[in-house]
Amino acid sequence: MNEKSEVIEVDEYDSKRRKALEEIDNAKFGWFHIRTCIVAGVGFFADAYDLFAINIVSVMLAYVYFNTSSLPSNIDIGVKVSAPVGTLVGQFAFGILADHYGRKKMYGIELMIIIVATMASALAASSYVVSFNGILIFWRIILGIGIGGDYPLSAIITSEYATTKRRGAMVAAVFAMQGFGILSAAIVSVITLACFKSSILDNHTNIDYVWRIVLGMGAVPGVIALYFRLTIPETPRYTMDVELNIDQAAKDITDVLETGGYEERDNTQPFVQVDAPKASWSDFKKYFSKWENGKILLGTSLTWFFLDVAFYGIGLNNSFILEKIGYGKGTPFQTLWNISIGNIIINLLGTVPGYWFTVALVDSWGRKPIQLMGFTALTALFIVLGFGFNPIKDKSIPLFIFFMNFGPNATTFIVPGEVFPTRYRSTGHGISAASGKLGAIIAQVGFGALKDRGGAKGSNAFLPQLLQIFAAFMFAGLLFTFLIPETKGKTLEELSNEDQHDFVRKRTKVKDTL
Repeated sequence: MNEKSEVIEVDEYDSKRRKALEEIDNAKFGWFHIRTCIVAGVGFFADAYDLFAINIVSVMLAYVYFNTSSLPSNIDIGVKVSAPVGTLVGQFAFGILADHYGRKKMYGIELMIIIVATMASALAASSYVVSFNGILIFWRIILGIGIGGDYPLSAIITSEYATTKRRGAMVAAVFAMQGFGILSAAIVSVITLACFKSSILDNHTNIDYVWRIVLGMGAVPGVIALYFRLTIPETPRYTMDVELNIDQAAKDITDVLETGGYEERDNTQPFVQVDAPKASWSDFKKYFSKWENGKILLGTSLTWFFLDVAFYGIGLNNSFILEKIGYGKGTPFQTLWNISIGNIIINLLGTVPGYWFTVALVDSWGRKPIQLMGFTALTALFIVLGFGFNPIKDKSIPLFIFFMNFGPNATTFIVPGEVFPTRYRSTGHGISAASGKLGAIIAQVGFGALKDRGGAKGSNAFLPQLLQIFAAFMFAGLLFTFLIPETKGKTLEELSNEDQHDFVRKRTKVKDTL
């Protein structure tokens, strides 16, 4: 008799879980969804600003500390690669931590790291013990750790709250804030240069004020978003699938959908904790050792790796590329002004519209077709520009940026937040994102080592050949895209490749949280 009552209770909770998930997946799009996108998106605005401002700031540093338009190659590589190194660490570490401790507990911590490291970077100076560039590199590694944590957390929080119909657009909109962040870094540079124009023309070392302001402004959006990050509720999917508290998850869903907010939990009360698949090393190996699951992690990781080789190879070296196509010549002020204006043009023509084309089409066209189209276009463009650089060099860069963002740069971020079960969703996204940053690091080191090959220092003579190499990476990304599934119109549970009808199993037990 007791055995029968336990089975009935399990069936009841299994049904309650499926019903709660249906409520999230089919909910009417409302203010809570918009607020989630804004709170997550502001962080990505800050991330992109901080990451890509360095391609303008590095030229400023060269004028201030070395009286030339480019840093010594070892320092240039160190300054530019430091944040991606930290980002790789942050993506991997926060990806695991968010699955272990919860999304809410980790969200906001990474933003605090970004704020502190951004301000410290802007105030970096030489000391008797450590050189200026050593201090800057240290703080940009710390900055990168915070930025890295933002990738899995923002992606999965948005994904787990989104409706099935608009999930792609919501996650893409969060990521699209990168475009505005990159654009804003160039705009702030132009405004600050204009304010200091007379003093820079008198003495170009006054550029020291400019680069510090440009970097320091990256902390502003983080400060604005911090309170909202710290007060965002735990996602119902984490509550029911990892904390195994289906009653609380169902209540949170009702609160969020009816009122746009949620009530603070009373953690002193016992609750019914169901028995369901739990995260562990043995379970992780069991799940991903199945080819149907392992190939997806392989696909999301390698496609992001191949994409970031080119994306960061170009993105962190815009100043070199702009100089090569004629935007960076003249006095220190003219050079910096032209590079900043060139960045604004590139981002207005390529970066921003590329992201928002993805937002508009990702839920109707699908993630996989957009990614395949983007990698195909990028392969062709890199081949054409690599072998015909001089005739078309000043007309093609915005096209590259457009098809990266209306293509794999957006979709490689979206898909890993959808295709793994809740207990490994953050870990899977973190591994995929960290693979991308490994590609970024390799690209930056390789770009710095090879860009002048066959010419004088600062000539960027090897740039056409580098673009040809990037074409090979884009083609590899195209091939590995076939390992990932199309996620359009499917629930996160369908994509997890696990039987949802028997997800709650065996017996339930009462857990006292005291």
